[in-house]
Amino acid sequence: MIEGELRELPIGRRVAQWRIRRRLTQQMLADRLGKSKSWVDKVERGIRTLDRYSVIQDLGRVLRVDPVLLLGRPEPPTVTPAADGVEEVRAALARYDSAPAVRPAPTAAELDRQVAHAWLAYQHAHYPQLLRTLPALLDTVRPVRAEPAGEVYRVTAAVLVKLGAAELAWLAADRAMTMAAGDPLRAAVAAIPLGAALRALGRGRLALAATVAAADALPGTELWSPSGAELSVRGTLLVEGAFAAANCGDRSRAEELLDRAALLAEWRRLPAEHRGAYLVDVARAFLLVGDVPAAGRTLVELDRTAPDELRSRPFAGTVLAAVLRGGAVPAEVLRLAQRLPSIR
Repeated sequence: MIEGELRELPIGRRVAQWRIRRRLTQQMLADRLGKSKSWVDKVERGIRTLDRYSVIQDLGRVLRVDPVLLLGRPEPPTVTPAADGVEEVRAALARYDSAPAVRPAPTAAELDRQVAHAWLAYQHAHYPQLLRTLPALLDTVRPVRAEPAGEVYRVTAAVLVKLGAAELAWLAADRAMTMAAGDPLRAAVAAIPLGAALRALGRGRLALAATVAAADALPGTELWSPSGAELSVRGTLLVEGAFAAANCGDRSRAEELLDRAALLAEWRRLPAEHRGAYLVDVARAFLLVGDVPAAGRTLVELDRTAPDELRSRPFAGTVLAAVLRGGAVPAEVLRLAQRLPSIR
């Protein structure tokens, strides 16, 4: 069963599926929770309701899964423009033929402009617009063995992670890493979406190793780098590594990496996509500690900062749905939810 299907199950069935994935018996899970085997059995069969978020947090800790995944997500629209776009990108990534191009190949300058436009769309969180341009770009750079092919694979991986297509994002990120072989800066840049894809797939240890290794391979340190590019990339990798460490339950490692990254950060200068991704993680953190109003206010700020991040990214909608189920919700959060058909 794929993770997307698992999220559509009742919460008790999701608990059972994650328990089986972790190779735990009902008795083993009960012992680690301080509950009885009967309690676990009733939860999994839907007889006992999980109506306390603290209990769901305990289950998430024992099962090594984000409690938000146990809560599930709202039923998405049957077909969305973003979903259509992902399938077109999937088809483009799967094409290996060298059939003659229908249109003349763009010049190097034209291709550079197209790639720059793709990144601009991503940085402003205009994901549907970006998805419309990627298939043609992927077809164009398929025969190319250097830049800008790596750039195209990298932006492809980045947006696919946002839209919940993590396995496809891993493929695109792997191609970007291959293109970057021998160049520490390009490899570090490609490791950013690679780490995000691995985290989304639940491979936190691999994500931590990949991102920290790429950051440490860059010249210089947190206090000095040859250029602003190295500083920016190093900081992003350290934050990505901190998220991976947190996903693995390694709090001290996460704090260490965040402290290193803090030396490099200047929040308001970041692109909308970076700020939007950060706000999603902040909202989830508030939710995990039970501060539902703060999580809601963070999502409202997200809507102001990068609205497409909330509307197009499935995980952001999952966090909003969890906030709505979490008790007293500020009026501005309710108004936000009413504007999003997939949440209603």
